Amino acid sequence: MRLKGDDIKQRHWDAFYRFYLDTVERKWGQNYLTREFFDMLGQRMRDDVMLVMAEEEGGRLIAGALNLIGEDTIYGRNWGCIKDVKFLHFEVCYYQAIEEAINSKVARVEAGAQGQHKIQRGYLPTKTYSNHYITNKSFEVAIKDFLKTENEEIADTIAYLEECSPFKTVGDGP
Repeated sequence: MRLKGDDIKQRHWDAFYRFYLDTVERKWGQNYLTREFFDMLGQRMRDDVMLVMAEEEGGRLIAGALNLIGEDTIYGRNWGCIKDVKFLHFEVCYYQAIEEAINSKVARVEAGAQGQHKIQRGYLPTKTYSNHYITNKSFEVAIKDFLKTENEEIADTIAYLEECSPFKTVGDGP
């Protein structure tokens, strides 16, 4: 189920936080978002948030994905589950966001970082931009040097992965 605005209730945020924590534990990540963060997100960005939730028979919520809605883009950001169901990740994270974008006439869905598996789900790699302020000048020099090499690697990887695209380009085929 796709939930937005006032349709997102406290129980949905409670469940999503449990899903988020499960993902953090599975991926050896850092629990940097608090339960209070999700309350504030729901209060302050009510109209710009979409939760996609999966429930099993009986109504128990078992998985969810957090999406932020921009002017022309749906941004998939976090996912989690408390029960493993084959292909549920793809439905909750990708297919529901795509369907919402089509229904709402949103230009694109940005599925987040990582994952060559996303190509077969209809997502091509996109180079993103970020800003970071580094206070240690020696560290800043090392990072800049690394980024030069990484940018070349990323460009090569994107070019290769675009060759694997499931989409036709203008002029392809009969």
